[in-house]
Amino acid sequence: MFQSHLGELAALTTAVCWTFTAIAFESAGKKVGSLAVNIIRLVIAFALLSVFTFFTRGMALPADASGTAWFWLLISGMVGFVIGDMFLFQAYVEIGSRISLLIMSASPPITAIVGYLFLGEKIKPLGILGMLVTVAGIALVILSRGSEDKMVKLSHPAKGVLFAFIGALGQAFGMVFSKHGMGDYSPFAATQIRIIAAFIGFSIIITAAKKWGEVSNALKDRGAMRNISIGSFFGPFMGVSFSLLAAQHTATGIVSTITSISPILIIPASIMLFKEKVLKKEIIGAVVSLIGVALLFL
Repeated sequence: MFQSHLGELAALTTAVCWTFTAIAFESAGKKVGSLAVNIIRLVIAFALLSVFTFFTRGMALPADASGTAWFWLLISGMVGFVIGDMFLFQAYVEIGSRISLLIMSASPPITAIVGYLFLGEKIKPLGILGMLVTVAGIALVILSRGSEDKMVKLSHPAKGVLFAFIGALGQAFGMVFSKHGMGDYSPFAATQIRIIAAFIGFSIIITAAKKWGEVSNALKDRGAMRNISIGSFFGPFMGVSFSLLAAQHTATGIVSTITSISPILIIPASIMLFKEKVLKKEIIGAVVSLIGVALLFL
């Protein structure tokens, strides 16, 4: 049972990790800025992964990866970590981690389509229905009718919603490129390669934006560093590695859909930690998305 559903269980573990990391990075990002959070968490995660792979693989660095693996994983790191996470982390600041994660649930149908085009993956009709139900749950939350003109409009800031959707695109393409390049290679070592690409990408962006001062200030902020460290452990160290492990054992569309239950898991934390007022339709939308996920197991 465990072995036959290893991919799904790894994806479920990823969803739990995403919940912890979203809360931690939202708190840190609002204090020190999303760019500073991004590059610091990469350094911390790389250090954790290096220690882990040293004891589990006998080498701290991914020196045994093939040229093909390096190529696709570097692209995956640029697309998923740099483009995807840069916009996602800013979405955390603009509209909060709870709504951002719910919008990120749009990545499963995108991932499934890209997986079909690039990897030839097949999804059962019931799985497609599950993805459509998940998207319907997102729409229920982010769309509303105006009280006067009755027109359908966004119920959250457009910039934040757009950033979260770009984050979903980055995650979807990053997942597919990772699976294509990784093969049966170690998911943890593969994550190291993705982080190397992301560190280079963010270093270029921070230099161009002249934001190294923000990074320096963030390193001096104990509260922000605590949250970045927690987020780094559950995010690029545990979460990303388990997502790649999941991708090795099941279709990328299914992985992406299962990880989208984070919006359900984050609701209690948002109420307790951020004192957010959660609307009834937001809870219903999150539950509808969860039903979509459940359809994949039938």
